[in-house]
Amino acid sequence: MIGAIILRDLGRAFRSGGAWLPLAFLLLIAALFPFAVGPNATLLAQTGGGLLWIAALLASLLPIDRLIEPDRESGVIDQLVLRGAGEGSIVLAKGIAHWLSFGPPLLVAALPAGALLKLAPETLQTVMIGLALGTPGLAALAILVAALTAGLRGSGALTGLLVLPLAVPILIFGAGALQFGGGSALKMVAACSLFLCVAAPIAGGAALRAGRE
Repeated sequence: MIGAIILRDLGRAFRSGGAWLPLAFLLLIAALFPFAVGPNATLLAQTGGGLLWIAALLASLLPIDRLIEPDRESGVIDQLVLRGAGEGSIVLAKGIAHWLSFGPPLLVAALPAGALLKLAPETLQTVMIGLALGTPGLAALAILVAALTAGLRGSGALTGLLVLPLAVPILIFGAGALQFGGGSALKMVAACSLFLCVAAPIAGGAALRAGRE
């Protein structure tokens, strides 16, 4: 059942073009940022890594209103539950599909984006490792907030207010890895990401269950 949900959501993301949005989004930011701060290569190298982390967070939020609410409103989630799928399993499957739709494209886009931002090879390598460790946590956070706000009016503004404070630890340690050479900071990124990946199906499933009662 989980595999079927993943394939369904992933196929829907690619058919709608949503899977290519993170790639285009990141490249657009990397191309425009030098025009905003100037062509100073040193300044770009110092700020480019943090910019990629912010872009990764925003990319994870792009489809947040389409992760849970359409299936809840159309009754798909109710049908899945009737067929034996638990709410936590549904959230887990949708979180995996969400990460697959934006995580790997984001890592691919980070390579040309790093060149546009004049990042040193060592810095780009640290960014890539950090994004590989952190984007699953960002995906889990997005699916958790989507489950918590499903069915609420004006949830678009609320999602941002919920996601941004909770994403701060990953962003802090991700940026810290660039300044202090990785190591401990990357381990903290992995720990935060793992915690969110474990907590999201539990809390998100409970939220869906409460919304159905």
